[in-house]
Amino acid sequence: MSAKILVTGGAGYIGSHTVKQLGQAGYDVVVYDNLSTGTPQAVTYGKLVVGSLEDTNLLAATFAEHNFTAVLHFAASISVPDSVADPLAYYSNNTMNTLNLLRQCQRFGVKKLVFSSTAAVYGQPAETNIAETTHPQPLNPYGSSKLMSEQMIRDYSTASGMKHVILRYFNVAGADMEGELGQNNPKASHLIKAACNAALGRTAAVNIFGTDFDTHDGTGIRDYIHVEDLARAHVDALAYLANGGESEIFNCGYGQGYSVREVIDMVREISGEEFTVIEADRRAGDPAAVIAVSAKIKQMLGWFPRYNDLRTIVRSAYGWEKRSKALTVVPAPTMMPTNVIQMEVPVADEQQLAVAAG
Repeated sequence: MSAKILVTGGAGYIGSHTVKQLGQAGYDVVVYDNLSTGTPQAVTYGKLVVGSLEDTNLLAATFAEHNFTAVLHFAASISVPDSVADPLAYYSNNTMNTLNLLRQCQRFGVKKLVFSSTAAVYGQPAETNIAETTHPQPLNPYGSSKLMSEQMIRDYSTASGMKHVILRYFNVAGADMEGELGQNNPKASHLIKAACNAALGRTAAVNIFGTDFDTHDGTGIRDYIHVEDLARAHVDALAYLANGGESEIFNCGYGQGYSVREVIDMVREISGEEFTVIEADRRAGDPAAVIAVSAKIKQMLGWFPRYNDLRTIVRSAYGWEKRSKALTVVPAPTMMPTNVIQMEVPVADEQQLAVAAG
């Protein structure tokens, strides 16, 4: 019998790519997602349970029905500006809902967890190249909510013997190389998605926030990781824990960066389209360059990038955006796929609904 895995937020961007790879690797997957940004069609393997992590009764029933070997936890709200505007929603959705999940792991004896974290926990370090040993100093409630979740996971692991892997993502981009999955959320503000939509005429322009950084072209430099490589990091982390690995934290990035102008130029080259670029002031707290030191994950998990190339990342993202229509994310369609268990999702407190990470 194959291992049964619970994936929270598995209908969202990164979660859905990971679910596909888990299914291809032979895992038995149950996705738990409230579909606030994900879609049932993005769940290509396993069963989908529609519900919020705030619904502890449904969450407990899901654990009780399935004998989970491990949990992959993606479900979270991820917008930095939104977290600044409504921090309590982020501490509720990201931190408190992680606590809800850990309580069920405790109740049902689940001893392995892979957690979706973020490089936002590092804040604005003095160094450009950021290792796992860099002291976390988040600058916003989003980063703080993730760091608090990390601490809860570490503390609970110490007390219970649960083993965990925390993956700190850098800038995730791209789409499924088979063209089946991509960044579905129309509200996503990632640079590559924004530039692709500008090239397709769906938006009037793309913004550059800051042109006076101390970089080779004055714009910020970030480490972009292809979503397929990031999804595989989760599968590798799961295998690592299954083989008796100890709890660890890993950066997920390539160890090299591209500037905002380089990304925009690549989208123009791939699309063959010109589009308006607006140069705006820096955003508060934006560092000049953020690049992952990723030696640890390569050494300990045997993970290696397959798509470490900006052209490949942009081509896959643009191809997905070009094929996709104007997507509207809805709580649930009238006709549900056969792998979906339809549950009522609370709608009274929309700001606290889970956003599938990515």
